[in-house]
Amino acid sequence: QFKRLIKEGPSCIVWPLQSVVGRLSLRVQQLDVLCETKTKDNVFIQVGVAVQYRVVTESAYDAWYRLTSPTSQIQAYVFDVIRSTIPRMELDQAFESKDDIAQAVLEQLQSVMKDYGYAIVNTLVTDLAPDTKVKASMNEINAARRLKEAASHQAEADKVRQVKNAEAEAESRYLSGMGVARQRMAIVQGLQSSVAEFSKEVDGATPKDVMDILLLSQYFDTLSTVGANSLILEHDPATVAKLQRQVGVSFLRDGSVSGKDLLS
Repeated sequence: QFKRLIKEGPSCIVWPLQSVVGRLSLRVQQLDVLCETKTKDNVFIQVGVAVQYRVVTESAYDAWYRLTSPTSQIQAYVFDVIRSTIPRMELDQAFESKDDIAQAVLEQLQSVMKDYGYAIVNTLVTDLAPDTKVKASMNEINAARRLKEAASHQAEADKVRQVKNAEAEAESRYLSGMGVARQRMAIVQGLQSSVAEFSKEVDGATPKDVMDILLLSQYFDTLSTVGANSLILEHDPATVAKLQRQVGVSFLRDGSVSGKDLLS
């Protein structure tokens, strides 16, 4: 027959008239529960829940005499909450709602176990483990998404590189054209200066004579350059005169065309 509760610390009993029928620990204990269930998108997962509980000192009589196995009772309620909550969620939502699941288990256990002398301190969802094939498929989906993003960034980088190369080539051609134009302008100015100086220094020399001499000099320079490449060319002294006449005819033709354009 139950007589009294003996609190912690030293105490005396009259044996064999009295005896200790059981001992309850007042420490916070933890029960790890592993539950298998199915999500809304038909994925089976293993849900790990850690329940931290302790005996209420004032309700030690209920904790000892009203429950044969408190761990089995707690486990049963955990199964009930998990298997009624997870099936309403998809897999991704279940991972995002771990705190909500833990809170639902905590509220259910607190409302039930307080009548049996137990206080539920906390509940934690420690693990959500889908099937290995599901994990592999999720990893492949994430890998494909990452590869797609990487390909998009690589294409954008290639586009920028090609645009910059085109801009650089256009700028290079522009500067090269400017350099050629300045070079030709400098050559023309040099020829003009040479013709003017030669005409002043040599009496009776006309600008035409000076141009003939320069043309002959350029012709011989060309022959020297071509000969350096082991090429054999037929040389005719009349070539310079023919070249001069061709240049003169070209200038006259261009001048006449320009004049007609102006008249028109």
